[in-house]
Amino acid sequence: MEDSMNLILLGLPGAGKGTQAARITKKYDLPHISTGDMFRAAMKNETELGKEAKKYMDAGDLVPDQVTNGIVAERLDEDDAQTGFLLDGYPRTINQAKALEDMLEDKGRSLDTVLYIQVDKEILLERLTGRFICSNCGATYHKVNKQPEKEGVCDVCGSTDFYQRDDDKPETVKRRIQVNEDQTNDLVDFYKDRGIVARVDGQGDPNDVFEDVKEILDHVRV
Repeated sequence: MEDSMNLILLGLPGAGKGTQAARITKKYDLPHISTGDMFRAAMKNETELGKEAKKYMDAGDLVPDQVTNGIVAERLDEDDAQTGFLLDGYPRTINQAKALEDMLEDKGRSLDTVLYIQVDKEILLERLTGRFICSNCGATYHKVNKQPEKEGVCDVCGSTDFYQRDDDKPETVKRRIQVNEDQTNDLVDFYKDRGIVARVDGQGDPNDVFEDVKEILDHVRV
C-alpha cells in the first residue's frame, strides 16, 4: 500500500513509549492503537467480540488470544487504519505476533518497522519508583524530575503528608519490569528474524529520542 506506515512500538514500562507514541501519531498522522483503547471501544460499541471480552474481564480473567486477535483485526479494518497504524501493547506474545502477521497478510499488508525503545533497567527503576503523591489533594510529584517547589510541602494545598502507591514500590516495579522484559525479548527476537526491528536509545531527552525516531521513520516512508 503506497505511503502506508504499519508500526509496532515496543519498550519496557518507563521507557517513554507513551510520549513517543503521541509524537509519532501526530507527526505521521497515524492512529495510535493501544490494547486498552481497543477493548474499551469494542465493549462500548457492544460488538460480539467486545461482549465476549467483557465477560472475561468482569470475571477477572485474561482475555484469550482468539478474542484479542479478533478485536485487533476489527480495529485494523477501520478507515483510519488503512494508510497505517501504530500498535502499542499488542502483540504481547509470539502467538499474537503470528496471528497479526496472518491477519495483515490476508489484507495484502505487512509490518514496516518495529520500534524498540531501549532504556537501562536502573534508569527505568529510577523513573518508575520516583513518583510520590500528596495524601491530601492527590497532586503527583517525582523525586528526580518533579519535586515540590518547597521541599516536603505540596505546591497545590500546602500539605506535608505524602505517600507512594504500592505499584510504584521498588519490589513491585522490579517484578513488573522482569515480566515485561521476558515478553519483549521474545518479540524482539521474533521480529529481528524478519529484519524489521529498529532500536532507539530512550535514555536521553524525549526531544532527542524523537529525532532518532523520525530519522528511522522517514526512511520507512521513502
